[in-house]
Amino acid sequence: MGVNPRRFPHILGLGVFLVSYGTNVSTPLLVSYRERLDLGNSATMAIFTVYVVGILSVLPFAGQLSDRFGRRTTAIPCLVVSAVGSLVMILGSDALGYLLLGRFLLGAATGAMLAIGAAWMQELLGPGREQQAALISTILSFAGFGMGPPVTAVFEQLGLSPLVTPFLIHAIAALVVVPPLLLVPETALLAAKPIRFQLGVPADGRRFFSRVIAPASVWVFSFPSTSFALFPVIVSDAIDGSAVVVAAISALLTAWAGLIARPILPRVGPARALTIGMVTGTIGYTLGALAFATGTWQLVMPAAICLGGASGLLTGGALSFLGEIADDETRGALNSTFFLLAYPGMIMPIVLTTIARATGMTAALLGATVLAALATALLFSRRGEAPAIR
Repeated sequence: MGVNPRRFPHILGLGVFLVSYGTNVSTPLLVSYRERLDLGNSATMAIFTVYVVGILSVLPFAGQLSDRFGRRTTAIPCLVVSAVGSLVMILGSDALGYLLLGRFLLGAATGAMLAIGAAWMQELLGPGREQQAALISTILSFAGFGMGPPVTAVFEQLGLSPLVTPFLIHAIAALVVVPPLLLVPETALLAAKPIRFQLGVPADGRRFFSRVIAPASVWVFSFPSTSFALFPVIVSDAIDGSAVVVAAISALLTAWAGLIARPILPRVGPARALTIGMVTGTIGYTLGALAFATGTWQLVMPAAICLGGASGLLTGGALSFLGEIADDETRGALNSTFFLLAYPGMIMPIVLTTIARATGMTAALLGATVLAALATALLFSRRGEAPAIR
């Protein structure tokens, strides 16, 4: 029996959702891993940020591989690797090495899938629907990011093997969606050309990309990563109750704030979305710094909302512009370049804990806040350079 062509974006979206979901299954368990394995703050943050190493190992070529061999051919292995990564995380319950390997695999799968999936979604929906494609891709990815933590927290509260069961569920779900994804049509032009590193930025879009998209991309994950991984850990000593639950709520608020921010994009447009996102993220950093400095851990929650919303606006705005300026032959490479610039922001938690060894955490957080404010001013000054969106 055939599949209704209208379902093709839904099937792809489910794949994007599940890979994103697997990313944050382990996030609320960072506190548990720290206690179980007797880890310091930096080692705990390494479990989270090694994910970035996996991302950066595939992003330079993931988009180009999908341009050369097809979106479907390159997206399906992402689901399989994501499932394997979750199974390795189960082995890491008592071994830091397995945790690092599992997170590496999850990162590689996510980095590739988000870049390939964004390009594939743009092509499935067709010309003139770039903003809708960006909206769908970012909604599904952030929905996935947000679903993992609460599911894990439920298993932790019920005592149902939280270090095993959530990962097993994700692995099974990711593998189940592989057969339907095989039915989604190929949309890439499959140009026969050698695979080598290229940015995929068209000549007439280079100035705008380098002056606006690139600076904004740095903060796409710098903002939410501190909310997902750093703030719940550094305020955990002040929490009365389960730190795992607080971490899960913080991650949930971060991801779903990014999701809820999406409807704002069509109303304000991509250019204003980038500026509003930077302002909101700077406010989130300010609240997080106050939470740590004063011991008022409850401020982590509004900080999470601000930081997640900021990431959502920055992602949606940037992808809208990328859909407009991309050439069909290098669309995958261009999307990969954006995520290649964005994902190093995931190491922000470990950067801040490292700096804090010399300056103290309060000073490190204030420094990050000032840097975000300066970046906001820079982006605001260049807001008039944006191309028109059809």
